[in-house]
Amino acid sequence: MEHREIIIIGAGPAGAIAAGLLKRHGHDVLVLERQQFPRFSIGESLLAHCIEYIEEAGMLDAVLAEGFQMKTGAAFAWGERRAMFDFRDKFSPGPGTTFQVLRSRFDQILADEAARQGAEVRYLKEVVAADFSGELPVLQVRDVGAQSEARPITARFVLDASGYGRVLARLLDLERPSNFPPRKAIFTHIEDHIDEPSFDRGKILVSVHPDEPDIWYWLIPFAKGRCSFGVVGLEERLQCDASELMPKLRQMQLEAPNLRSLLANAVWDTPANTIGGYSASVSTLHGPGFALLGNAAEFLDPVFSSGVTIAMHSSKLAADLLHRQLGGASVDWQTEFAEPLLRGVDTFRTYVEGWYDGSFRDVVFYTKAQPEIRRMIASILAGYAWDENNPFVAEHRRRLRMLAEVCRTAQNAPA
Repeated sequence: MEHREIIIIGAGPAGAIAAGLLKRHGHDVLVLERQQFPRFSIGESLLAHCIEYIEEAGMLDAVLAEGFQMKTGAAFAWGERRAMFDFRDKFSPGPGTTFQVLRSRFDQILADEAARQGAEVRYLKEVVAADFSGELPVLQVRDVGAQSEARPITARFVLDASGYGRVLARLLDLERPSNFPPRKAIFTHIEDHIDEPSFDRGKILVSVHPDEPDIWYWLIPFAKGRCSFGVVGLEERLQCDASELMPKLRQMQLEAPNLRSLLANAVWDTPANTIGGYSASVSTLHGPGFALLGNAAEFLDPVFSSGVTIAMHSSKLAADLLHRQLGGASVDWQTEFAEPLLRGVDTFRTYVEGWYDGSFRDVVFYTKAQPEIRRMIASILAGYAWDENNPFVAEHRRRLRMLAEVCRTAQNAPA
């Protein structure tokens, strides 16, 4: 029976960052990845807070060398209304720029860097059973696509960074319904041919459907004139057969005047894809011998691109705590991992809920906000959802409710 100190399930951003951080602490790390990299993934618009984790894991130079599109903020459009937040003009300390990335390349770079630092990464390996009842965790692992039987690998600790695969959540019956209604996304990559001088390729553009505010679109510019484009809405609104995905996406794009104009010359050269039922929750983020990272535990909604940031933040918390535990220290995974992680997740949750109920949209599109408040909101949009020096983090629900009411009242006041 093979034995390793730490097994990480999944080689995506959460798994690669955790592997890099743990290797820098001197630990033995085995990463098991079900797919073969490079592979397609959405979540292509990073937040500025991610850069701190990438740098601490020793991977920033490799990311910089790839030449990804720099991202400086987020732009919003709804009918004739426009808004923009620059991450460099924010309340919280930390990086103010980040990248918009092809995840196939970005994830490959991070996994390769983890391997370069000494982590062993095995692709096409599937975890089919997990037993945490004994002295050591035991995973049953088999080759994807092969007829061979699963073989056991033991470890001192297991980190699940399997993303939407949610390996341990499924195997240990930890999955719980999300409090978000089921939504789906239809998306593709295009040659955008955007020639509008005012369009800023350094910002993700989030557009709201002119007649159905529950529907929104992302437009993420990449380097070399390409971009990611997608639409998000309730599952019943975007329901269609697989053969109708591209016509449905094109129809939805034409319903938004700003996108109809921006993408008038686009070349739709990549088949459309879809993902649904992505919002997820679990009954616990940890147990004896394991912890859940990133999307393997909680995923909210793609609207503010929070997924990769939450994933990397969870990796940082878990790696530091696990290093201490394996060194003999007494640690508390609930108070030192789960609760700190969920404070930021709950901050993001408040603003995601506010986006869909309209309260945060009232804030985003309010044109006369005080500069300091705009900087506080920009910090949250840049990923600094754990900075409790920011009043809109420390008291996110109350502050957003009050601010939205002020914006709504001022917007509706007679001129």
